[in-house]
Amino acid sequence: MDQALARERPKVIRSVQMPLGPSGLPPSTGVEALDRARRKAYRRLLPLVFISYVVAFVDRANVSIAKLTMTRDLPGFDNAVIGFGAGVFFLGYFLLEIPGTLIVERWSARKWIARIMITWGITAAATALVNTPFHFYLVRFLLGLAEAGFYPGVIVYLTHWFTGRDRARALAYFFVATPVAQIISPKISNALLRIGTDEVVGGRLVHHAERLGLDGWQWVYIAWGIPAVVLGIVVLFALTDRPAEARWLTAEERAALEAELAREKAERPAGHKMTLLEGLRHPKVLLLALVYFLVVTGSYGTEFFMPSILERWYALKFDTLTWLVILPPLLALAGQLFVGWSSDRTKERRLHTAVPIACGALGLLVVTQSRGGLPLTVLGFMIAYAGFKAYLPAFWSLPSIFLTSTAAAGSIGLINSVGNLGGFMGPYVLGKVEAMTGSFEGGLYFLVVCMAVSAAIVSRLRLGGGEALQSPRSVTAGSTEAARLAGR
Repeated sequence: MDQALARERPKVIRSVQMPLGPSGLPPSTGVEALDRARRKAYRRLLPLVFISYVVAFVDRANVSIAKLTMTRDLPGFDNAVIGFGAGVFFLGYFLLEIPGTLIVERWSARKWIARIMITWGITAAATALVNTPFHFYLVRFLLGLAEAGFYPGVIVYLTHWFTGRDRARALAYFFVATPVAQIISPKISNALLRIGTDEVVGGRLVHHAERLGLDGWQWVYIAWGIPAVVLGIVVLFALTDRPAEARWLTAEERAALEAELAREKAERPAGHKMTLLEGLRHPKVLLLALVYFLVVTGSYGTEFFMPSILERWYALKFDTLTWLVILPPLLALAGQLFVGWSSDRTKERRLHTAVPIACGALGLLVVTQSRGGLPLTVLGFMIAYAGFKAYLPAFWSLPSIFLTSTAAAGSIGLINSVGNLGGFMGPYVLGKVEAMTGSFEGGLYFLVVCMAVSAAIVSRLRLGGGEALQSPRSVTAGSTEAARLAGR
């Protein structure tokens, strides 16, 4: 009887509780979900912000091509006027930079970036209507106001999506928009620039008729302003503010990505968690702003006047000129991708910032000694451009080493706004010196000094224990505490 009851008694199966990762998922599942979320974020977000920045940079810098005929068609426009107008953009940019960055952090990146793009597209196209230096200055100032917050806003936005191990590479993909813009825009702008001009073709003088009564330089501004408005509308509907709102991620992927971002933020030392005002007053923030000011002085001074320098020194035709100005951004593109990859691989930021800036100074020095030798001049500009662009992914990873959240967002806005005043200084000094002396060399020497000082400062900058970022632990580590922090 007892044996029969024993046979009938149901077997009890003991269950073993699987340990959960910080996302509330088993460790292996959490790792896989995080990796899927990372890949989806790259594919979904970066192409759109990349294309937007391409158009933004063209709208900001296309004056360097438009001026080649603009100064001939408009009385009173010389290099000093163009240099001041190119630079006054950054005065407007300065005023709204920090508020715009904080709006991205506290409100909505999607709505704010869409607003920026629509207003800057309209303002950029309105540059076609200027006919006096004052009108030019006013429109450039308004363009700066309209675009303020886009560049640092995207940098802050990417910190909402990408962890430390991915951030420099994500920033590199965003930043390569500037050399790509400089590669694709010259030939398009050159085709537009011919409208309303005379050209000798096969020994015969050919007139390219105006379109709608507008000259080529006017069409350069209009043709590049329209895409910004269209993209602004696309951003409003296609961009996602934070992982929690991403319907294109599964619930597991959202949880894993949010938990990893929260864990990384929580693991920073308590001293890193500063208020906005503390972050803005931080000595390292102020030094980074100075570094950025000096390097932007060199980069924008060169970018706005490189076509004019080549045309003046070598009497080049527009077709030849616009092919040559594509070469420096090509090397810059390769350098930027390499530095972003290398900086993430080694978890080192400071030297990955200082060395490219020093190369930029060296390249400009080569340019000052190369007049009369076109290949050497172009080589100098190529080295300079590579330096101007390659440092960016590592540089913009520096503030997040010692700041978090609102303090980081406000400080990035401060660094970018103060630094971008160099975008006024560089073109203004180079244009003014050329107008006073009839030569570009003196202004170029000034840019060399700015770049060299910038490299020296950042090479000696110490960021404490977080200077060389350690590879983040997997989402399985510290499950209980990380899960609690992720739920905050």
